[in-house]
Amino acid sequence: MTHQAAIAAPNAHATQAAQHAIDCGGTAVDAAIAAMMVATVTEPGIVSPLAGGFINIWPTEGDPVVIDANVEMPGRGQPEERFGAGLIKVENSYGGGMTTFVGPGSVATPGMFAGMGWAHERFGAAPWAQLMQPAADVSRHGYTLSRTAQSYLVLIYDSILAWDPRTRQLFTAGGEAPPVGHPIADEHLAQTLEQIGEQGWQTVYTGDVARAIDSDMRERGGLLCAADLAAYSPVVRPALRSTLGDWHLACNPPPSIGGPVLTAMLRLLQAVEEEITPARAATVLKDVLDIRLDRIDTAEDLAAAGAELLETLHEIGSLGLPRSPSTAHVSVVDETGLACAFTASAGYSSGMTISGTGLMGNNALGELELNRLGVHALAPGTRLASNMAPTTARRADGTVLAIGTPGADRITTALAQVMTHLAMHGEDLQTAIDRPRMHPRRLDDGSTRIDHEQDAEIAASLDEACLVRFEHDRLAMYFGGVGAAARHSDGRLEAGADPRRASATLVT
Repeated sequence: MTHQAAIAAPNAHATQAAQHAIDCGGTAVDAAIAAMMVATVTEPGIVSPLAGGFINIWPTEGDPVVIDANVEMPGRGQPEERFGAGLIKVENSYGGGMTTFVGPGSVATPGMFAGMGWAHERFGAAPWAQLMQPAADVSRHGYTLSRTAQSYLVLIYDSILAWDPRTRQLFTAGGEAPPVGHPIADEHLAQTLEQIGEQGWQTVYTGDVARAIDSDMRERGGLLCAADLAAYSPVVRPALRSTLGDWHLACNPPPSIGGPVLTAMLRLLQAVEEEITPARAATVLKDVLDIRLDRIDTAEDLAAAGAELLETLHEIGSLGLPRSPSTAHVSVVDETGLACAFTASAGYSSGMTISGTGLMGNNALGELELNRLGVHALAPGTRLASNMAPTTARRADGTVLAIGTPGADRITTALAQVMTHLAMHGEDLQTAIDRPRMHPRRLDDGSTRIDHEQDAEIAASLDEACLVRFEHDRLAMYFGGVGAAARHSDGRLEAGADPRRASATLVT
């Protein structure tokens, strides 16, 4: 029975939930599930229970696997006029400007509960109800709004949260977005989470919760229906394997975009023979992202496109080289060496709260960067593209790592930089996470600039290389929120959390 673990999660409520799972005899996987469930409650707008996600598990014995619990295109049996309907176009200033669609028509089939259920049945030990209870307790008794969540709610209040009266009522203080520290409680959500704990995760897909979702979607013109929920199943895949220094990495495989992109970045950074200056690193990141934008994001077969990216690394070498806060990540490694990296996303949030449940829907169908073939263009049952890249890793000496981050297309660049500092420069977890970051950003006119945090060395290197740059404040939320947990070869447990978000760590 495990009683110790290293935990990195979005906030202290989530780490306490992970501790509760461990105290109930749970594993790293149980702890990650409990922590993520609390994050979906306490990080409103950033993530929600009706999300999609990927769970990367490296067992103490055996090969690493990744559970694809990402969202799917819904619409089975729906009339043609439903496609393209139920959408509200919104724009806000996040990350320098963002356009998306919300409303009932933006909600994709959620996969997170099914993925968590599969992971718990095979790698868990604590009772399922105990993994849901901390989130239910926080919902019932309330929590105070964090700086990270509040900063996002301010941006989306008028455009995303205000159109649905149920959502607006919960997240309003004096007619506007609530301030930092504002108490929020939701009895409907607490009861729903307890119901899921008692009846099992299947109720979200074929039980009472599924019927509530189907009823509200039909009434308000969404695509998601009972047939979509009943047909959903998580897909378990072998992890995408690679090496970085003396680390053996396990990443999210195709059809995910995030895993292959991260793997390509790390392989190329490792192949650079000269000193890796900020400008050199920025160029590597840019060239991989260019291939992604030009070849992968518009591909009809994401699995084939992801494989193509890895196969074209030699082509990148011939060139002279050897936006959304709407994700949450949890990393846990327990004393046995079981590692779990769990990333979940609800898009920018649909703003739609399912009647009587407290469950807010995702807006994955409205995320333009994940639907480059067009909104509602995919066939029902198709998995959507994803930037998520939860990663596990091991060294020959027995050291184990779980790492990941939220941050849309900044996920892969943030992880590539942290892993480079960790595996190639020998830095400790927290130092590697704290380092200033960069991200190549393609602008609307087709040009590229390097967004970066305030840092004199980065600025000088980019200027010397004549790269167009844009400077953000130090420790900007835009550049993700990396969380990592590790068990060292001597049994010592360690966790690192990102100061860019209201993250928390706990070593039990």
